[in-house]
Amino acid sequence: MSSVFSLQGRGLKLDTRADIAPYLEGVDPSKIEEIHFGGNTIGVEAAEALAEFLQKATSIKVADFADIFTGRLISEIPQALSSICDALIDKTSLVEINLSDNAFGGRSVDPMVPFLIGNRSFQILRLNNNGLGPAGGTVIAEALLQSALLSKKEGKKSNLRTVICGRNRLEDGSAPVWGQAFEAHGGLEEIRMPQNGIRMSGISNLVQGISHCASLHTLDLEDNTFGDVGSNALVKVLESKFWKQLENLILSDCHLTDEGDVSEVVKTLSEVENLKLKRLHLQNNNLQESSFSLLAEGIHKNLPALKRLEIQWNDVDEDDESIQSLIGTLTKRGGKVIIDDEDEEEEEEEEEAAEAEVEAEQAETATEVEQPPAQSVADKAADALADALSKVTI
Repeated sequence: MSSVFSLQGRGLKLDTRADIAPYLEGVDPSKIEEIHFGGNTIGVEAAEALAEFLQKATSIKVADFADIFTGRLISEIPQALSSICDALIDKTSLVEINLSDNAFGGRSVDPMVPFLIGNRSFQILRLNNNGLGPAGGTVIAEALLQSALLSKKEGKKSNLRTVICGRNRLEDGSAPVWGQAFEAHGGLEEIRMPQNGIRMSGISNLVQGISHCASLHTLDLEDNTFGDVGSNALVKVLESKFWKQLENLILSDCHLTDEGDVSEVVKTLSEVENLKLKRLHLQNNNLQESSFSLLAEGIHKNLPALKRLEIQWNDVDEDDESIQSLIGTLTKRGGKVIIDDEDEEEEEEEEEAAEAEVEAEQAETATEVEQPPAQSVADKAADALADALSKVTI
């Protein structure tokens, strides 16, 4: 039996226990390591039945419940979510929880709190596109902070390594608590919080908290507003060289400078040693040739590992000497400078092809555990007719 239980993308509408029972029947939950339910919609009764199944899943590592409440009433979601999350609280084997693309808003986040505080084994939290808002975001961040404090009280280090919480309108209101949570979970390696409407003071709060994560390798704050305050906060951390493991820095659409000014962030990146930085995104930041000239000068000494630079939608001319220098340097390293939409489209096509190849390989090696109804109505009718005919004598 495969250890992966997947109903991914089936478009099933599971309202009652009877609806979900055929898919759970015959599956040994103790053997399941991954469960993928995304792309279906689960009601209260079905969630309760699923929770009973999850309670017996003693080896579960990945719990993927992204996009499972489409079309559900706001009165249904908290009850169903509570059943699922409560069933996962005691799972010490759990590594990843994915609740992205569910419209929780600020009204449906409370059912997650006991799990976020109580399960201190999981390492990866995916909460992308949930419409949390400042209030809901604060609830989540406070729960994560409480979890870290309890671990510390028990003399243990936090296991949390990845937090993905983008497209959630977190804004400045939730940023101070998020900063505290990130500081408390000092072992974080990947933080992605793009498109949250966080502005200067909020960015400063976040960066100050994240500055305590010495093992950070990926930071994505795309499409939030830095301005001078946020940029200065980031500059201080970069100057401290505390992020010695940083490999990916994504700062697109962050208003790093006013038009015509040299970006202090870019200036610092060109002057301060970042030995492991491989990927730098600076799209749409009002950057001009003066900023890229500094980067071209410092890239050899201070960014020796950089292989991908995305700078489209800035005031750049591919023929500028600094841009040509950057292109030449990264090309020699086997890397690439993305300057315009055409470059980006070409890159996306290559990535899609690579993803399709990986998915095909996975499909060959992993069998989905699906339990559709054991016998259709037509099959049952045919069996009944055959049985009746077998008893006829002439």
